[in-house]
Amino acid sequence: MSQLARLVVNAIALWVTVAVVPDLDWKDESNFVNILVLALVFGAINSYLKPVLKLLSLPVRLVTFGLFGLVLNAALFLLLAWVGDQFDLGFSIAGWPAEGFTLDVLVAAVIGAIVLSVVSTVLSFLVGRD
Repeated sequence: MSQLARLVVNAIALWVTVAVVPDLDWKDESNFVNILVLALVFGAINSYLKPVLKLLSLPVRLVTFGLFGLVLNAALFLLLAWVGDQFDLGFSIAGWPAEGFTLDVLVAAVIGAIVLSVVSTVLSFLVGRD
């Protein structure tokens, strides 16, 4: 799959995730440029940071039979929201990072990371088919 197709898949997956998970929010949902920039950031996080963190967390993932992967995905999703806030892209998880970190933020991040992973995988499978 080309890099442009991967960017579009990430953007659509982010848009669907925000539409499905109640505590995820865009300031300006009609601004597709912000969604594309956030999808580009999401792709960079998944391409460069996630493999390193997966390798470093390998012992914990082995002990938890891979369930730590959910925690890692939620943490990277929170990082995406933080970066989006730093660049004023209008993406927040239950009001975070503008508001305080609560249990609602953590639950929304876990659910959002799961939905984002599923939607992204399904879309990648559909786009990757010939």
